[in-house]
Amino acid sequence: MNPNDEIRRQILQWFYERNANATSQYGKKGSAGKISDIKKGLKEAHDLTQQEVMSNLTYLIDKGWINKSQIEKTVQVKGGTVPSTVTWYEISSAGIDKIEGESEFKAGGRYAGININATGTNIITLGDGNVVNAEFADLHSELSNLKRAVARSSLDESQKLDISVDIESLKDQLAKAKPDKTMMGYLWARIQDVATLGGFTEAVQKVLPLISGLLP
Repeated sequence: MNPNDEIRRQILQWFYERNANATSQYGKKGSAGKISDIKKGLKEAHDLTQQEVMSNLTYLIDKGWINKSQIEKTVQVKGGTVPSTVTWYEISSAGIDKIEGESEFKAGGRYAGININATGTNIITLGDGNVVNAEFADLHSELSNLKRAVARSSLDESQKLDISVDIESLKDQLAKAKPDKTMMGYLWARIQDVATLGGFTEAVQKVLPLISGLLP
């Protein structure tokens, strides 16, 4: 288990409870909070340091569990007014679903309008709205790691984009009960062809044992 996961659960639960007890969106009893209030609240509730809060809050925002918004206003000062921006943080609908479980009102992300539960396949809905057959969850995770390795690689930006798109196409196939082996093989061959050039062969090797059974 990732050692940061417990901290992320604590942060998300704190936001969930704040939202559940809110009487407005902003303000002292609002569902959204300023970073100073968040740090103070999580220090009191779970004894989290500022570093633990900030690093894991960034992760939760990137994954879509927490929303970040800014409100601009003008502040009166001596001699006139100056612009001021206040940043607010609030649990998202995906974050609420993470704690409460699936809701009949969930749009379904990229597969809106499709009753995923009626496919007869054990499907996992991810925080970004994508879905994956539970049988291929580990492969999906390693493909995400591979995509990050590509982003850090020595390939030029055009090549990085091409390979990242191929990786996402592979991940899309993993929502199916039976991924298209011909498509999987074609995409995987393209990725392997540039792995040595880009310097991400180690990440490719971690994917290989998980994907081999889905290749022609």
